[in-house]
Amino acid sequence: MEETRARELVAAERERVEAELANLRGEGSEESDTNREPGDLTSEDLYQDEFDAGRAQDLKRKLEAVERAEERLANGTYGLSVRSGEPIPDGRLEANPLAELTIEEAKGGNG
Repeated sequence: MEETRARELVAAERERVEAELANLRGEGSEESDTNREPGDLTSEDLYQDEFDAGRAQDLKRKLEAVERAEERLANGTYGLSVRSGEPIPDGRLEANPLAELTIEEAKGGNG
C-alpha cells in the first residue's frame, strides 16, 4: 500500500474515533442526580450510562490502536504483521486500517 494512502486511512480512522469520543463525552450522563428518582436504580438511563462507559473504553482502546498504526507508519513497518513481519494485504488494510495481523494470524485467536 502506498504510504500516502495508508496515512489517509489512519488519519480518517483517528478523526472518526476522536469524533465518537467527543460525541460520547458531550452527551453527558443521562442519569444525573437531578434526573434520578430515589431508589430508581434499574432505569434505562442507568443502563445507558453503563453502556456509554463501556463504549468509551472501547474507543480509547481503538485510539491506542490508531497511535500504534501511526508509529508503524513513522517506522516504515505499517502494512506488516506485528507478529510475523508478513505483509498484510492492501484489501485488509483498506477495510481495517488498524490491522496489526494478517487474516490467518487473526483467525488463530492469538490477536
